[in-house]
Amino acid sequence: MIGDMIGRNGRDAVKQVLSIKKKSLGIDLVIANGENSAGGFGITKNITQELQLMGVDVITSGNHIWDQKEVLGFIDSEPRLLRPANYPEATPGNGWVDLGDIVVINLIGRLFVGEFDCPFKISEEIISKFSTKKILIDFHAEATSEKSALAHFLDGKVSAVVGTHTHVPTADNCILPKGTAFVSDLGMVGSLNSVIGFDPEPAIFKFRNQMPARMKVKQSLKIQFNSVLIDIDDITGRAVSICRIDETVDL
Repeated sequence: MIGDMIGRNGRDAVKQVLSIKKKSLGIDLVIANGENSAGGFGITKNITQELQLMGVDVITSGNHIWDQKEVLGFIDSEPRLLRPANYPEATPGNGWVDLGDIVVINLIGRLFVGEFDCPFKISEEIISKFSTKKILIDFHAEATSEKSALAHFLDGKVSAVVGTHTHVPTADNCILPKGTAFVSDLGMVGSLNSVIGFDPEPAIFKFRNQMPARMKVKQSLKIQFNSVLIDIDDITGRAVSICRIDETVDL
């Protein structure tokens, strides 16, 4: 599971790393958060297809999923491009996908993020549809406490609850008591020496002056690649291990 990809830099780094990792680590399934993949804001049809061709099996998202308006025209026909399942029911797209032997669910948090349906309630409703416990959740949320609470709530009911959104990788990857893998945040695939993948200057201006500033993707030849590798028992659906796969990529 790969952290938020920031613009072309992020996509290029994933393309460079992914084929090597899939072979060397024997990876069966790749999930990546793509909501920042189009210039830092949203995703397009061409980028969706680009990510699929490079080996991303499921693309998750979050609060930036609608930033590129063209997504409204194709998300219904892309079952492996997910928007958070706890958006209102009439929202276009799907919040989860059944891949036959494993289910991937996308959820969004409410604390510091926005007003959405309850992720605890919605996750239970989706999980109840399946007999398998081989379920992976990308929980796109700001607060570590909310992510941790959902992971403990679902411990033993799903294989993994993995956080995204902050673009900052956390060191709390673990297996919870009943067998669910957890990490608060995957991190990102974006430029080093940036503010969460973006140029520092607009961010500095915004925080110093309390005025809006347009964020731009930081262009760099050195990219921070953050992800986790999760091993799941085929029979029980419990996580066997979760380890961080982090490195610096030279483009």
